[in-house]
Amino acid sequence: MCRSRSSSRTPLCLIAFLLSAVLLSVPGCGTSSLRLPLNRPSLEPFREYEQQPSTGGPVEARFLGATSVLFQDGETAILSDGFVTRPGLLRVLLGRISPDRERIQNTLTRLGLDSIVAVFAGHSHYDHALDAPVFAQLTGAVLLGSPSTANIGRGVGLADSALRVVGDGEVLRFGKFELTFLESVHSPGDRYPCTVDEPLVPPARSSAWRTGTTYSVLIRYEGRTILVHGSANYKPGALRGRRVDVIYLGIGTLGRQSDAFVDAYWDEVVRATGAKRVILVHWDDFFRSLDQPLRPMPYAMDSFADSMQHILRRATADGVEVLLPVPWQPTDPFTGLP
Repeated sequence: MCRSRSSSRTPLCLIAFLLSAVLLSVPGCGTSSLRLPLNRPSLEPFREYEQQPSTGGPVEARFLGATSVLFQDGETAILSDGFVTRPGLLRVLLGRISPDRERIQNTLTRLGLDSIVAVFAGHSHYDHALDAPVFAQLTGAVLLGSPSTANIGRGVGLADSALRVVGDGEVLRFGKFELTFLESVHSPGDRYPCTVDEPLVPPARSSAWRTGTTYSVLIRYEGRTILVHGSANYKPGALRGRRVDVIYLGIGTLGRQSDAFVDAYWDEVVRATGAKRVILVHWDDFFRSLDQPLRPMPYAMDSFADSMQHILRRATADGVEVLLPVPWQPTDPFTGLP
């Protein structure tokens, strides 16, 4: 029987956070140089990698934190995950969570959107699939993903006609966008494995949003290609032969992995596809509202600085550009590429 490992880890996590909170209240114990659990790396040494706003290309992308990215061309809009509710840490650990419909509607208003044709979930954890069904519901989009994602959609009232379960290698077309779904692997240390086997009606414990199938999604647009690879892991050989221009590369928990693992991840995802631009996602603290400046995850969960140093070393050796996306701003993902 598949069981979630979250119940055994939560008390330890809480103890770590409470202990660090006490230490941080002591004068001299809250400096950024200390790797206390609630401390986090500074973004300042990496500001030069922030992606600059750019428009004029056929595709516009807007980053919405975590692994959420909106792609549009003036006629068609598709959304990866769309996680904007971002409930706080204590609610996630101890309470019940649900999509914030008002925040989702405000997001659509800010983006100037009333229609999205497709919303796809990279897997079915709450930080990917909590809001995706509501985005679909409010915009008339079809929700794409695993059977687990479909059950999350049913739980908020989506009709089966608005749900599409996708298989490995399946290709779907929306306007000029062509999406290919490739099965992948969740990052190491999956807290909520298994599947969602019946409609998930919120509010519910965060552990109810179980992984299901993990996807890497290849987006082709008029000969250009984007890979949305949200989970920092790889299925050996799965991407070989897939030529990609730009990767939205998940680095969540990568700072806690060995150098050998990071090297293998880079080789299997970036080098295997020949990408020359990597846009890093899933590094920000998604317990904080998008109304606040993005900050990396605390050391208790990851080490953003270690991830960056390793990624930059590999990117420099391979001639790959590394960018950190800035929320909300419009960007041309292909700008400057040959």
